[in-house]
Amino acid sequence: GLGFGRRIAAMGKLLNLLVASVMPVLKILIITALGLFLAVDSVDILGMDARKHLNNVVFFVFSPALIASNLAKYITLKNVVMLWFMPLNILFTFIVGSLLGWVLIRITDAPHALRGLVLGCCAAGNLGNMPLIIIPAVCKERGSPFGDVDACYENGLAYGSLSMAIGAVYMWSYVYNIMRLYSSRSSDGPKFEALAIATSFATDTLEGLSKGHSGPLLPLAKSAASEGHTEFELVPMTSEHKDKVPFLEKLKQGIQIFGTMFNLRRLFAPSTIGAIVGFAVGMIPHLQGLLVGDKAPLRVFQDSASLLGDAAIPAVTLVLGANLLKGLKGSEVRLPVVAGIIMVRYVALPLTGVVIVKSAVHFGFVQRDPLYQFVLLLQFALPPAMNIGTMSQLFGTGESECSVILLASYALASVAVTIWSAIFMWLVA
Repeated sequence: GLGFGRRIAAMGKLLNLLVASVMPVLKILIITALGLFLAVDSVDILGMDARKHLNNVVFFVFSPALIASNLAKYITLKNVVMLWFMPLNILFTFIVGSLLGWVLIRITDAPHALRGLVLGCCAAGNLGNMPLIIIPAVCKERGSPFGDVDACYENGLAYGSLSMAIGAVYMWSYVYNIMRLYSSRSSDGPKFEALAIATSFATDTLEGLSKGHSGPLLPLAKSAASEGHTEFELVPMTSEHKDKVPFLEKLKQGIQIFGTMFNLRRLFAPSTIGAIVGFAVGMIPHLQGLLVGDKAPLRVFQDSASLLGDAAIPAVTLVLGANLLKGLKGSEVRLPVVAGIIMVRYVALPLTGVVIVKSAVHFGFVQRDPLYQFVLLLQFALPPAMNIGTMSQLFGTGESECSVILLASYALASVAVTIWSAIFMWLVA
């Protein structure tokens, strides 16, 4: 009888874990479904233009505000030193994902134009919104193994914010350049649409305009010119002028071309700048005392940033849902490619994650805080990053294919992320 009682208790605990892990994913799916509904032609609240504008607001305002305000509030010099393994862990998710993506491309012989997209989807998980929704929600659930709700909530937000900040840096330095290289090989060059033009900071535009009349800028990509995108026209040079191009001018052009190839300013996407500001405030106690807390004299700035940041997750999730409409209308992407990406993200990566994190704990690289270990494990079991959709829009390659992949991944996330969350909680409890 005692054994049976224990079994029932264990089953009850497992059921509690499943409920604790399914709730956050359900929240994401409900908001995604709402976004999809708002994009339907008959409703047309989140049409193509509305999505672009909302995407821009998220990219430039909401995301940086969310990252900066959370880091400023929850990150201190002490816990940054404790959390040193997290950037390394996230780097492992990107590297292992890329290698598995490369194997997938070899097996399925994916079309060249889609290879950057496949690598991006395998490498980059949704390290921002998902952990920031899942971790606090798991803390609040009754069956969670993480102890005191308030302490769990606060630490969880610190871990989630750090995860989002580091993910954004890797995303715009590593994945962005992989996708750009493949898209520029498959077409005449990236189509810089509204988002791309906006992202290059205003200073560059002014600089370009002031130099436009005096010297040669980069030649226009043919596709950009023919498709009517707003680009700077170049003043044609006479042959007499061409002969006089000095060595320094050529060097400058070479540096410009190199700068375009490895688009370094994307590294300083607004999210990255938000992360830098947040770290600075969090790690300098005097600054944190001025801006953060009920008695801080300048708390109004932190509160305003928090208020803006709260809009980031709902807005991104609505846009994700709206973008899935394209996926529902169908595209050319082959089934083995989609199935392969799902296997990489929901089977191969989480298993690798268990090995990496458990080894790190065993060798003493990671402290024995169950919530911290749970976050490190969760980073291996997430659907592809929503920013992949933004990037495919940016380069104009594989937009509908990207929608199909994201639709399939997020539809399965409810099952996969729930099961892995329950397994991870059981492993760290």
